[in-house]
Amino acid sequence: MVEAMEIKAGFKQTEVGVIPSDWEVKKLADLVDKFVNGGTPSTQITEYWNGNIPWITGADILNQKVAVIRRYISKEAVKNSSTNIIEKGNLLLVSRTGVGKIAITPFDIAISQDFTGIYVKSSELDTVYLFRYFDFAQKELKTQNQGTSIQGITRETLSSIKIPLPPTKAEQTAIATALNDADALITQLEKLIAKKRDIKQGAMQELLKPKAGWAVEKLPALVWFQEGPGVRKYQFTTSGVKLLNGTNIENGILLLDKTDRFISNHDAFGWYSHFLVDDGDILIACSGISVDKFHEKVTEANKSHLPLCMNTSTMRFKILSKRIIKPFFFHFLKSNSFKQQIGEQITGSAQLNFGPAHVKWVEIHFPSVPEQEKIAQILSDMDVEIEALEKKLDKYKMLKQGMMQNLLTGRIRLV
Repeated sequence: MVEAMEIKAGFKQTEVGVIPSDWEVKKLADLVDKFVNGGTPSTQITEYWNGNIPWITGADILNQKVAVIRRYISKEAVKNSSTNIIEKGNLLLVSRTGVGKIAITPFDIAISQDFTGIYVKSSELDTVYLFRYFDFAQKELKTQNQGTSIQGITRETLSSIKIPLPPTKAEQTAIATALNDADALITQLEKLIAKKRDIKQGAMQELLKPKAGWAVEKLPALVWFQEGPGVRKYQFTTSGVKLLNGTNIENGILLLDKTDRFISNHDAFGWYSHFLVDDGDILIACSGISVDKFHEKVTEANKSHLPLCMNTSTMRFKILSKRIIKPFFFHFLKSNSFKQQIGEQITGSAQLNFGPAHVKWVEIHFPSVPEQEKIAQILSDMDVEIEALEKKLDKYKMLKQGMMQNLLTGRIRLV
């Protein structure tokens, strides 16, 4: 009763929440012409996989788009299997293993059993509006009534999902277009950031390339380094001193909330006191690092992160010599030179796992300290520019989330 009194004039309470009084709530089954299943042609018949018809699985959907086409099948494969071709412009929903992934087909495409293809009644529902609603209502797709994770959505469950609908298709289209425009801005900014990162990576390789007159030393002559210990599982606690793992270093940032592993103050300042991170330590993930993400796994600790105890899969570095400055060395750790020298010792793997036994053989070429300062400043300025763009991207994503919340619940009307 109290909740009803709090609803603003012009709105009503429904099964999907509070929506405008002139909106309807309909079951998906009432808005769809047909649902289409997918399948996998026999992998034993080579001819089925030598065609020109793109065929995808749920793994090919990234960021709610068809990200990659890895396999193509023939017309005979379609005829002799349970796969189906979904025409361009219709909705793909991953309805098992990876539930919640969705995409609009960019062209005619054959689907695996991971998918349900959805053809809407075009007179009543805008396909892109449905795409946007599913993107917004992820919990509806991923959870059951009690919030238990599900591995798949049955046709019955899918058909019964309730969709809030503006009174006209024109309003649906306006909402979908506004959110598409927001996505376009985000995509444009993501491309700019990727371009800036590539430029920075190229500049770093050129600036750190050995020049005539540069000195060369193996790392132990210039820096001290240490790998984290293997803290045992029975020693983990729910509070105390945070344990640093390789997964805590992402995009050059220390994200301590990504894991919940601690050890007691007694252990941290006792047995493991030698592994406590100091303010200014350079930290690097050293286990299970994807080769193409190597340069993102380096960061620097500061007082706000402390106390912090290293664990397995991490290393820290301290400068020992006045011949090299920390900013220059920091960028060296992110360079192809360091990655390649580590990789040469660890062959045959797309994942790098290394430690002091590998690092001690790495060589670094370096100029005079004044030149190191100039190089480091150029690269740091580029990092600052990229960081500013990333903050802008985060802001755009938050604005888009707010738009979804307001537009798909009718709090803001566009028509």
